[in-house]
Amino acid sequence: MNIQQLEYIVAVDNYRHFVQAAEHCNVTQPTLSMMIRKLEEELSIKIFDRTKQPVVPTGIGREVIDQAKTVLREASRMSEIAKHFNGDLSGELRIGVIPTIAPYLLPHVVNPFITEYPQIRLHVSEMITERIITDLKTGNLDAGIVASLAEESSLYEIPLYKERFFAFVSENTGLFSKQYILPSDIEPNELWLLEEGHCFRTQIQRLCELSRNSQFGSSFNYRSGSIETLIRLVEKNGGITILPEMAVHELSEERRRHIRNFRFPEPAREVCLVVSREQMKSRLIDALKSGIIGHLPVKMAGDEAGIRVL
Repeated sequence: MNIQQLEYIVAVDNYRHFVQAAEHCNVTQPTLSMMIRKLEEELSIKIFDRTKQPVVPTGIGREVIDQAKTVLREASRMSEIAKHFNGDLSGELRIGVIPTIAPYLLPHVVNPFITEYPQIRLHVSEMITERIITDLKTGNLDAGIVASLAEESSLYEIPLYKERFFAFVSENTGLFSKQYILPSDIEPNELWLLEEGHCFRTQIQRLCELSRNSQFGSSFNYRSGSIETLIRLVEKNGGITILPEMAVHELSEERRRHIRNFRFPEPAREVCLVVSREQMKSRLIDALKSGIIGHLPVKMAGDEAGIRVL
């Protein structure tokens, strides 16, 4: 039995597919399968039921895989202890970032970070919150950059900044003539939202007191995963959408004419680094936190007494 075999069975459990697990482990599928069979022979058990698709662990296999995860965590912890002792800031850091943050934060942060920490290999993926949570729990990610997940007690949050919300309104709406607006001023049938699965959509529904199944008056239903698309829909078709603060700072002067503030207290979200409570890369995570806070494109949120975090 060796560490490599334990990594292989954990990968198969995560992907439920031998070929995908092999690709993740950078080995051929026959090599991975052979090593797992040797482990099964050594333990005199079947770890996986190969008659099912996708492949699933057997009852005893589930226990062995859970123990393998514990062994791998502890082995990794030994490496991190040594790096901490030697003052070594190196290794791999895998991060997931939600789509309403990634395009506005990453361009300002990534290059300074890799310049300051050239020995850290940064792997960044854009994905929705649900996928980030899953990948943190399975060990496929080391950290996520998301809006606060107060209900996820299995994960640990590291606050980064608070970000206000703004309305982007068409000239054809009555809101265009207002200096400040209230959530109650927004007509649901004029509101363009991101598709289901985006936490930003959920926050806007909460802000405007819309139910998940709110019926919108328009005969055109469009599912967008892009804030830029929502802006263009408002420009060309009228209506309103809600933007996070960093997106507003990326707008041209012409587009900023369409921005309206919410009345006091302004709605906002708290952006956090979220990690597994069992993660071992605390020095790398601390470096990432410092890199983000030190290179924010703008001072965020202003007077915190004047905002309301959703």
